[in-house]
Amino acid sequence: MSECIFCRIAAGELSADIVHEDDQVLVFKDITPQAPIHLLLIPKRHVSTLLELTEEDGELLTHVFTVIRKVAVEYGLSKKGFRTVINTGDEGGQTVGHLHFHLLGGRHMQWPPG
Repeated sequence: MSECIFCRIAAGELSADIVHEDDQVLVFKDITPQAPIHLLLIPKRHVSTLLELTEEDGELLTHVFTVIRKVAVEYGLSKKGFRTVINTGDEGGQTVGHLHFHLLGGRHMQWPPG
């Protein structure tokens, strides 16, 4: 998916402020942060939306949430809390067609969110 901006970041073709990388996922700072801490976690394999995931992706999802926990602790978010968001589709607010998880923290989050 050479036209996908997140695939290009994962491939090292575009720069990003990376805070974690392993063989399955990449975590980097959002370029338009909505909170003092706003990180994006993407699978390195192209998955367009949450709706593309299947039972076979269970290992990937377990890894995603393990990394979210690790990064939240590293950034000190585990003490006061944080929000994890997955936008899906146009009406869900998804602006990049690559599954990504927003990790937001460093301020009190409001409800309802949108």
